[in-house]
Amino acid sequence: MNKLYFKFGAMGSSKSAQALIAEFNYRQRGYNVLMLKPSVDTRDGYGVIASRIGIKSPCILFDKNENLFDLVKAQKGVQDVIVDEAQFCTKEQIDQLHDLTENGVVVLCYGLKTNFKGELFEGSKRLLEIAESLQEIKSVCRCGAKATMNARIINGKVTTEGDEILIGGDEAYEAMCYNCFKKYQREPLPKSKNDFEQE
Repeated sequence: MNKLYFKFGAMGSSKSAQALIAEFNYRQRGYNVLMLKPSVDTRDGYGVIASRIGIKSPCILFDKNENLFDLVKAQKGVQDVIVDEAQFCTKEQIDQLHDLTENGVVVLCYGLKTNFKGELFEGSKRLLEIAESLQEIKSVCRCGAKATMNARIINGKVTTEGDEILIGGDEAYEAMCYNCFKKYQREPLPKSKNDFEQE
């Protein structure tokens, strides 16, 4: 039986880049790879998985009502499935991805573990429950500690108010350690790295 993999990290930890590198490696070895991404993530344009470092690849978009088992099986001969932004999957869709592994398909999911409040996304929760392989992709907070939180920044401060999904990049979010996440809910973020180092 093949495995369901979940590779997770905070924003900016190179999740999409690693997904694209995995695609390249599989294709170079002759495997038939299918790239998928939830349609709610429109940051990189329509039907594209892109990394901040400039690499990208076409993908198939799906919405929360799509049966991912059926979607993949409709594409003949798929051996490997790579899902970017897997946190936006539903519980049922993660179960469908696991069903694919029982039918000879390797499934690699990349995504965030928690939302901007520090709470598990539905898809991530299910992946943590049933994936056979879990791997954290590490990133660093501006203070130098390990980043574990996806802080949403509004008017220069960390907020925990608002809808769970707000698609954005560096202009709206920052990866932080838990201590900085709590601290900058109470006080404004320094305007620059130099200001931060002088604190």
